[in-house]
Amino acid sequence: MASPIQASRGAGKALPDAFFDRDACTLARDLLGKVIRHCVDGLWLSVRIIETEAYYLEEKGSHASLGYTHKRRALFMDGGVIYMYYARGGDSLNFSAAGPGNAVLIKSGYPWTDALSGPDALARMQQLNPDARDLPRPPSRLCAGQTLLCRSLGLKVPQWDTRRFDPNALYVEDVGGSPQALVCTTRLGIPPGRDEHLHYRFVDPAYAAFCTRNPLRRGQRAGHDYVWVDRQGVVLPEAPELPAR
Repeated sequence: MASPIQASRGAGKALPDAFFDRDACTLARDLLGKVIRHCVDGLWLSVRIIETEAYYLEEKGSHASLGYTHKRRALFMDGGVIYMYYARGGDSLNFSAAGPGNAVLIKSGYPWTDALSGPDALARMQQLNPDARDLPRPPSRLCAGQTLLCRSLGLKVPQWDTRRFDPNALYVEDVGGSPQALVCTTRLGIPPGRDEHLHYRFVDPAYAAFCTRNPLRRGQRAGHDYVWVDRQGVVLPEAPELPAR
C-alpha cells in the first residue's frame, strides 16, 4: 500500500451543504477519507479525515444536550455549519448534521499532499504545530487528536465558529478512495453516566495507528471493544482484509 501521504488521484470536488445535512452517524462514516483544506497565507493546508465522532441532541454526551445557548447556536442550524469550541486549551472542529443539536466532531486526521497541497503546505503545518521541544512534529502525529488537527490546519474558534464553508478559504473535498470497512467503537472522553457506551466513533482502519487512540491496538477485542461496519453502518460478520503497508 502506498504511503498515506500521497498525491491525489483526481481533482475531486468540494462537498455541498447537502452532504452534511444528514444523520450524524451517516455523516461521521462518510466523512472518513474526505480531505479538509484550509488556505493559510496562500498555502492550502490539507488533512485526510481518519477519525470522527457523532453526537445527537437527545444523548447526554453532546454539548447540545445541555441546551441552546448563543455559543452553541451552530449545533441547532441545518447541516454544514461549522461549530468550534475549546477543548483542553485547544481548538476543536465540528460540522452540524441534520436535525437540531446533531453534529460530527473531526477527531483526527493525516496530512494530505497533492498538486494543490504540496511540500510547502506540509512544512507550514509542521511550523504551526511543533512538538514540545519546538522541533517539527512527525507527519504521523501532526493531526493525531482534535486540537492537534486544528493547530496544524491553522483553524481558530474566533475565525470559524458558526460560519459556513468558503471555497476560497475552507472546505471539505471528496478526493476518492474512502474506506469501505470501518472500525466502530465508543467515543473518547465521555464522562461516566453520559452515554459513554454508545458506539458513535468511527475510524479508518488503514490509519488506525495515527488516530487519537488506536482502537485496533493490542488487547482490544473485535465484537467486544469494537465492531467492523460497512459504510452504511451494517455490522460485518468478520474482519475485512486490509491492504498491506
